[in-house]
Amino acid sequence: MPNSARRTGPRRPWATWSNERLMQLRLRELEVSVEGTWLADCVAELYGELDARRIRLHPHVWISDEWFSPANVPGFAIPFYLTHPRLMKLERHQLLEVEGGTHAECMQIMRHECGHAIQHAFQLHRRREWQRLFGRSSTPYPESYRPNPASKKYVQHLRRWYAQSHPDEDFAETFAVWLRPRSDWKRRYADWPALRKLQYVDTLMQELADVVPAVRSRSYVDPLRTMSRTLFEHYTYRRALYSEEYPNTYDDDLSRLFSNAPRHRMRESAASFLRRHRSDIRRVVSRWTGEYQFTLDVVLGDMIGRCRELRLRAGGRERQLLIDFMVLLTARTMEFIANHGRRDWIAV
Repeated sequence: MPNSARRTGPRRPWATWSNERLMQLRLRELEVSVEGTWLADCVAELYGELDARRIRLHPHVWISDEWFSPANVPGFAIPFYLTHPRLMKLERHQLLEVEGGTHAECMQIMRHECGHAIQHAFQLHRRREWQRLFGRSSTPYPESYRPNPASKKYVQHLRRWYAQSHPDEDFAETFAVWLRPRSDWKRRYADWPALRKLQYVDTLMQELADVVPAVRSRSYVDPLRTMSRTLFEHYTYRRALYSEEYPNTYDDDLSRLFSNAPRHRMRESAASFLRRHRSDIRRVVSRWTGEYQFTLDVVLGDMIGRCRELRLRAGGRERQLLIDFMVLLTARTMEFIANHGRRDWIAV
């Protein structure tokens, strides 16, 4: 956690509560805000990046239950858990990771959301060239999408190839890459078809320099202060959302990797081996695939259970076995995403 993350604003009585007690609190009862926290520094940094480009918009921000920028609103919401270290700790306990919990990742997502705010403020989706390059903003958001990890038609910014999910996300991702200081996008995307989109954004933002936005609404959509559900209800929903139903057909893969041969009966059980390396496995495979750690943990739990039922043993060298298993899980995860991709809920 960055040093600035220690800024927590006013003292909160729930900061020392147990998880069980905190989970009974209603979201609106948290009474948190951006002011006085490390998030205020991130917002100020974002505004500085916009000022350096002479963009006459400072998106207004508010606290809600997730990242999002509503249609026709030149601002965006920030999830409540980022406002306080105790809430970040609870988020990690419930979902195994904290999305936006570091300065770098928070700025990454803020630039993406800022792209949405810029689109809304200047009504960019009405322009024919915007529609030609990105598609129609009116296209319904899909319940699922099938990303192509090898595609060079889209920039790569947020995980799970999020630019491929919808025209609005494609623009927001392209804008975020363009806005980031020292991103070197001209060299990074030199041989990619996505370069045309970046060049368009570059030209468009020069055209809009010092232009007052057409839409200047300061609306707050679904602010945290209006939410009556408890943290327990919130996380019950989020955990269900992240629980992918991967196919329960791991036996052949596991049997090739591990062994039930009599000569290995004195070796550590495969189930114990995977439990011991569980956190490292999900962290590394999450980084390789972009999948949520919570989702991977559910799959790992299934695999551990099958290893136990098949009475498999870790018969090879530990380091090589760990690498081979990570490769296996990565391949199966990528295969699942390609065939059964779903709408990703980060930065919608």
